[in-house]
Amino acid sequence: MKATPLSNCERRFLLRAIQERKRLDGRQCYDYRNIRVSFGADRGCCIVELGKTRVLAQVSCELVSPKPNRPTEGVLFFNLELSPMAAPGLEPGRQSELLVSLNRLLERCLRDSKCIDTESLCVVAGEKVWQIRLDMHLLNHDGNITDAASIAGIVALCHFRRPDVSVQGEEVTVYTPEERDPVPLSIHHMPICVTFAFFHQGTYLLVDPSEREERVMDGLLVIAMNKHREICTIQSSGVVMLVQDQILRCSKITAVKVAEITELIQKALENDHKARKEGGKFGFAESIPNQRITAFKMESAAVDTNNVEEQAGEIIAKADPPSEVFANPILHTPGTAQIGEGIENSWGDLEESEKEEAAEEEGESEAAAFECQKTETEDTNMMKETKEDEPILLSDSEEEEVVILEPQEVPRKTRSEVWCCVPALAMENLVVVCSALPRN
Repeated sequence: MKATPLSNCERRFLLRAIQERKRLDGRQCYDYRNIRVSFGADRGCCIVELGKTRVLAQVSCELVSPKPNRPTEGVLFFNLELSPMAAPGLEPGRQSELLVSLNRLLERCLRDSKCIDTESLCVVAGEKVWQIRLDMHLLNHDGNITDAASIAGIVALCHFRRPDVSVQGEEVTVYTPEERDPVPLSIHHMPICVTFAFFHQGTYLLVDPSEREERVMDGLLVIAMNKHREICTIQSSGVVMLVQDQILRCSKITAVKVAEITELIQKALENDHKARKEGGKFGFAESIPNQRITAFKMESAAVDTNNVEEQAGEIIAKADPPSEVFANPILHTPGTAQIGEGIENSWGDLEESEKEEAAEEEGESEAAAFECQKTETEDTNMMKETKEDEPILLSDSEEEEVVILEPQEVPRKTRSEVWCCVPALAMENLVVVCSALPRN
């Protein structure tokens, strides 16, 4: 399904607003949208919201064999998925140009910048190393996927904890979080992408473009930088030609924005660590109450099983005995039964009534059959009488019925005898009958 294209009127309106230094959401040219970071119940899971653009990031790890050319370094794997849930124009399972460019940009930003110490991921040189996998999923698309994905990726990596391991000879032991505290990743710096959109051949510049602004822009510039003002990667796309002064201007804006975003990320990580240490609610896990079946963990209540027999004896002794005790069950009404051992069947009272009902049904069926037979005989007798006694009535309609008489051997009769045999109602057709008879 393709995205709904912009109309010419809407396109002209957006470009005219950009010329007047105005944006649809009320921001200035260099303003970022609000950034919100929330964490899940597990380590390494977070959701980053950049305005209405939302990205989910999840980090996982496993022990694998290292690459032959790098036997003492761990493996890093990054993957970003775009689905129609985020926008109708995105197709699942298809490597579009947008998805390929985003994945390559994130790999250069996070892997090639050496933000993670890969040598600290080595367990046994040439045999076992940690593979860190970062999966990101776009939940909602409202523009500037690059910045939201880069923030979500670095936040998830900072929040993740891998299991602790120990090596004794050739044996590698991986400890659970209950046995030993998990170990955080060794992160040198936090590269963050900042996106700039250019309009009218680079005349106008916007920071953090929205989805509608991206449709009418001429070119795009992405700069990845850390808080130490070190450029990690830079990428330009589109049909716009940029000069040196424009790139230097964008780099200065990037340094300011990266410092603000880094401070926000560190504050969010500290608040989450404090909430986990105190045992309170944190992140989007706050919506799940602890007093329901869907709770993550339920506190177990201690049960004291000491002196159970003595307590039971005291309760039985204090209890009042029943008023009446029956050795055998008593059936007060007929037609009831008791399921047990040695109890006689009491359903015999209903046999006579059942027999009477069956006899009545048989009598009714016999009477109905006799009446049916009687009515059938009466109907046959009536039909016979009508066939013998009733005269044949001819139709009085204008169209007369033509009767063809076949020649048969009949005794010769006089006209007077034939005249007497014909009914009175067939007088009109006598001319045809008499002409067919022989004459004496």
